[in-house]
Amino acid sequence: MCAYQIQVTSAARRDLRRLSANRGLLERIDERILSLAADPRPHNSQKLANEDSFYRIRIGDYRIIYQILDETLIVLVVRVRHRREVYEHL
Repeated sequence: MCAYQIQVTSAARRDLRRLSANRGLLERIDERILSLAADPRPHNSQKLANEDSFYRIRIGDYRIIYQILDETLIVLVVRVRHRREVYEHL
Protein backbone atom coordinates (compact mmCIF):
# COMPACT_ATOMS: atom_id res chain seq x y z
CA MET A 1 0.00 0.00 0.00
CA CYS A 2 1.31 3.45 -0.91
CA ALA A 3 1.73 6.12 1.72
CA TYR A 4 -0.53 9.13 1.53
CA GLN A 5 0.80 12.67 1.40
CA ILE A 6 -0.30 14.96 4.24
CA GLN A 7 -1.45 18.47 3.34
CA VAL A 8 -2.62 21.05 5.88
CA THR A 9 -4.94 23.93 4.98
CA SER A 10 -4.09 27.46 6.06
CA ALA A 11 -7.00 27.37 8.52
CA ALA A 12 -5.60 24.22 10.15
CA ARG A 13 -2.14 25.82 10.31
CA ARG A 14 -3.66 28.76 12.21
CA ASP A 15 -5.37 26.29 14.55
CA LEU A 16 -2.05 24.56 15.23
CA ARG A 17 -0.29 27.88 15.91
CA ARG A 18 -2.96 28.65 18.52
CA LEU A 19 -1.99 25.43 20.31
CA SER A 20 1.75 26.17 20.36
CA ALA A 21 1.64 27.13 24.06
CA ASN A 22 0.56 23.59 24.98
CA ARG A 23 3.63 21.70 23.74
CA GLY A 24 2.49 18.24 24.93
CA LEU A 25 -0.88 18.48 23.20
CA LEU A 26 0.69 19.85 20.03
CA GLU A 27 3.16 16.94 19.90
CA ARG A 28 0.32 14.41 20.29
CA ILE A 29 -1.66 16.10 17.52
CA ASP A 30 1.37 16.26 15.20
CA GLU A 31 2.10 12.59 15.80
CA ARG A 32 -1.49 11.63 15.00
CA ILE A 33 -1.56 13.75 11.83
CA LEU A 34 1.69 12.19 10.59
CA SER A 35 0.36 8.69 11.28
CA LEU A 36 -2.48 9.36 8.79
CA ALA A 37 0.05 9.03 5.94
CA ALA A 38 0.38 5.31 6.63
CA ASP A 39 -3.25 4.66 7.60
CA PRO A 40 -5.79 7.40 6.73
CA ARG A 41 -8.64 5.39 8.22
CA PRO A 42 -7.40 4.20 11.63
CA HIS A 43 -9.78 2.30 13.90
CA ASN A 44 -10.47 5.39 16.03
CA SER A 45 -11.47 7.65 13.11
CA GLN A 46 -15.10 8.34 12.33
CA LYS A 47 -16.76 9.61 9.19
CA LEU A 48 -18.77 12.77 9.86
CA ALA A 49 -22.50 12.19 9.45
CA ASN A 50 -23.43 15.40 7.62
CA GLU A 51 -20.34 15.62 5.42
CA ASP A 52 -19.58 13.28 2.54
CA SER A 53 -15.83 13.06 2.69
CA PHE A 54 -14.81 14.37 6.12
CA TYR A 55 -13.40 12.26 8.94
CA ARG A 56 -12.48 13.09 12.51
CA ILE A 57 -10.03 11.83 15.09
CA ARG A 58 -10.21 12.61 18.80
CA ILE A 59 -7.19 13.69 20.82
CA GLY A 60 -8.54 14.42 24.28
CA ASP A 61 -10.90 17.38 23.94
CA TYR A 62 -9.53 18.27 20.49
CA ARG A 63 -10.57 17.03 17.07
CA ILE A 64 -8.67 16.71 13.80
CA ILE A 65 -11.02 17.09 10.84
CA TYR A 66 -9.65 15.83 7.54
CA GLN A 67 -10.53 14.62 4.05
CA ILE A 68 -9.14 11.57 2.27
CA LEU A 69 -8.53 12.03 -1.44
CA ASP A 70 -7.94 8.44 -2.54
CA GLU A 71 -7.49 9.28 -6.23
CA THR A 72 -4.40 11.40 -5.51
CA LEU A 73 -3.30 9.71 -2.24
CA ILE A 74 -3.67 12.89 -0.19
CA VAL A 75 -4.92 13.41 3.36
CA LEU A 76 -6.04 17.03 3.68
CA VAL A 77 -6.19 18.29 7.28
CA VAL A 78 -8.95 20.90 7.38
CA ARG A 79 -9.31 21.92 11.06
CA VAL A 80 -7.77 21.19 14.46
CA ARG A 81 -9.85 22.68 17.25
CA HIS A 82 -11.50 22.06 20.60
CA ARG A 83 -14.57 19.84 20.36
CA ARG A 84 -16.87 22.74 21.35
CA GLU A 85 -15.99 24.80 18.31
CA VAL A 86 -14.55 22.54 15.61
CA TYR A 87 -17.84 21.74 13.87
CA GLU A 88 -18.89 25.41 13.71
CA HIS A 89 -15.89 26.22 11.50
CA LEU A 90 -16.28 23.65 8.74
